[in-house]
Amino acid sequence: MGRRRQSVTIKHVAADAGVSLQTVSRVINNEPNVRPAMKERVQASIDKLGYVPSIAAQRMSGSRSYIILAINDRDRTIADWRAREGRDWIDQMLLGGMLTCAEHGYRMMIELVDTHNDHVERELSAAIAALQPDGVILTPPHSENDLITGLLATRGIPFARIGSMQAGPGIAVTMGDKFNAGLATDHLIELGHERIGFIAGPEEFSLANRRIAGWEAAMERAGLSTEDLCQRGDFGFESGAAAAEKLLSLVPAPTAIIASSDQMTLAALAVARKRGLRVPEDLSLVSFDNSPIVRFTQPALTAVDQPIAATISRVVELLIEAQSGKLPDGPTAVPGEVIVRSSTARAPKHDAG
Repeated sequence: MGRRRQSVTIKHVAADAGVSLQTVSRVINNEPNVRPAMKERVQASIDKLGYVPSIAAQRMSGSRSYIILAINDRDRTIADWRAREGRDWIDQMLLGGMLTCAEHGYRMMIELVDTHNDHVERELSAAIAALQPDGVILTPPHSENDLITGLLATRGIPFARIGSMQAGPGIAVTMGDKFNAGLATDHLIELGHERIGFIAGPEEFSLANRRIAGWEAAMERAGLSTEDLCQRGDFGFESGAAAAEKLLSLVPAPTAIIASSDQMTLAALAVARKRGLRVPEDLSLVSFDNSPIVRFTQPALTAVDQPIAATISRVVELLIEAQSGKLPDGPTAVPGEVIVRSSTARAPKHDAG
């Protein structure tokens, strides 16, 4: 019986109900232009034959593709894969996106698109033409690329902008960057740290600026100075090392550093060791991302857990709701949390005195 059910197709249902393939597809898609009696007739055949709709059947009416397309930066993603350094952004995207898509009868696909403007339109247009997605997820820096957002808006394709709160078309969704940076800073302040350095991401990422704002706000609430305590990197190891060198050369030097990526935090850890500083006895470190590698460093790194899977899951739900014209009133935030490990401890006594 199970084998027979697996082989049942939309054609069998149409033949049993005595209707066209398009009518069956309209019933499957729950479209309004089907008479109740016809709907009951088709549903009876579906139930009798044990038919399970496929995406191909659902697409037949032409109203939806049942595909959500996620666009990621080609160069950065390929570099991460080749480096094999434990970054799990794509894994977490797939975890949140694929499971939520499956719950709603959708499929999620990921395409890598070049950030260079002369390639963007061609590559994105090719992906859209091939897949005809019902919705598109844009990750940084694509989420703030006017060429990409403009093209999707012009074509009327619902899309979400991860990590962006700037005005414009599409659904803006963040992982609570300002809030998360404040959480990390508050954690260190509670441990008695007063000189807390911050290694930010590059200016072209608006989320990097929101993280700076969260750190500054928390420091200000505690009556602490941020002067000269912020350096920028590009999220990579080398830039993190350069930023950490500058911060730890200050007099007095910070007793704690928050870095905006795991790679930059690993660099700060290496610089601290080179300078003879013990972590966390002399210097506390907090990372952003919480990719797998931070659990296996010595010491294991306290980190802001970026809720990538939960964010992509929520984005998928919003894009599916957008098929019915439902759009959120404003930006949506899915805040993270601080996972405390061994790289943070109470401030050294000379900090307070």
